[in-house]
Amino acid sequence: MTDTTSQLDGPAIGLDSAVPSAWSPTTWLAVISMAAASFALVSAEFLPAGLLTPMARDLGISEGTAGQVVTATASVGAVTALLSNVLIGKLNRKTVLVGLSALAIGSNLLAALATDFWLLLLGRAGLGVALSGFWALSVAVVARLVGTNATGRGMAIVTLGVSLATIAAPSMGALISDWLGWRAATGMTAGLAAVAMLLQILSLPTLPASASNSLSDVFRLTKRRTVQLGMLAILLLMTGHFAGSVYVRPFLEQVTLLGTGPIALALLGFGIAAVIGNVAGGRLADANIRMALAVTGVLMAFAALALVLWGAHSGIAFALVTLWGLAFGMAPVVLPTNLSRGAGNALEAAGSLMVVSFQVAISMGAVFGGYIVDHHGASGPLIITAVLAASTIVLALLQPRR
Repeated sequence: MTDTTSQLDGPAIGLDSAVPSAWSPTTWLAVISMAAASFALVSAEFLPAGLLTPMARDLGISEGTAGQVVTATASVGAVTALLSNVLIGKLNRKTVLVGLSALAIGSNLLAALATDFWLLLLGRAGLGVALSGFWALSVAVVARLVGTNATGRGMAIVTLGVSLATIAAPSMGALISDWLGWRAATGMTAGLAAVAMLLQILSLPTLPASASNSLSDVFRLTKRRTVQLGMLAILLLMTGHFAGSVYVRPFLEQVTLLGTGPIALALLGFGIAAVIGNVAGGRLADANIRMALAVTGVLMAFAALALVLWGAHSGIAFALVTLWGLAFGMAPVVLPTNLSRGAGNALEAAGSLMVVSFQVAISMGAVFGGYIVDHHGASGPLIITAVLAASTIVLALLQPRR
């Protein structure tokens, strides 16, 4: 595949690269089905955070061992992201998306019925495949549904499912686990995936692929400077975010001296602001992607640095955690849109690189943040967040106008 090969050939679905003046009801339903899938998949991904204790007790393993189900999902997702678009070849993309939802149903059911740790791990690995495949295709599919110039707004709706799942999954999982057991909570995510699959069957148009990807096509794309900058932006901003955000609660406990109730309220503000950030990020990304990337970096860098400087004051800390949530909500919309603009028509190959970049950033952030908090205290990871987010601002200025 050369740089000019289109991976968006096939039916135009009534849309071109221009921003539609108004999406049709069919388009809305198709995009909402993608959002439902993202909500189901990310809910399943984050669910173990509220289930580790009863899960470990039931299976006769330690909580540390049970926590490896999250590692299994992320690790498998990182590896399969590079191969997913190669393996699906010229299969109809609607068929692939429905199949990934079916895989999510089966994986969640296997995890819910697991009689030992290894079956649970297998179920979570299957979820990793479904997650990576879905996100690798997401930008290309959304661009075909709404037009390339409205991709930011389309992705904002899809990633809204991520924000909602981030807020709801751990808390609802814990509640359902207390009422009905952790297996019922895990089975619930299979039901969410079933709803998403039904919506996809009913609302997604046929999405034939005119060209299949090879692994060399994916790697060839990394030679483009715009793609390199797009991947670097993901690595910088998301490594910074995950290095610091995991330790916001310890910071609020140790520096701001907040109790459990106020901390929960602050994290709720983070989640609500992230939902608003999804919408704002989509509109700004479609209007000016360089500005959108710079604003996202500015907000996150300022929030993290200001927390270190003035986070001892509870009111200021609440406001800054909320501001960080706004930046985090913008990031999953702005970063993929930025990368896709640099990839031209090779959106599916770019999707694979996007998923790999996110997974690597999550892993690096966890490693760096854990080391720094152990050796330099709760404020250390936030300084890393500020530095890496500020670097993203410089990167935005280096981006060519698109």
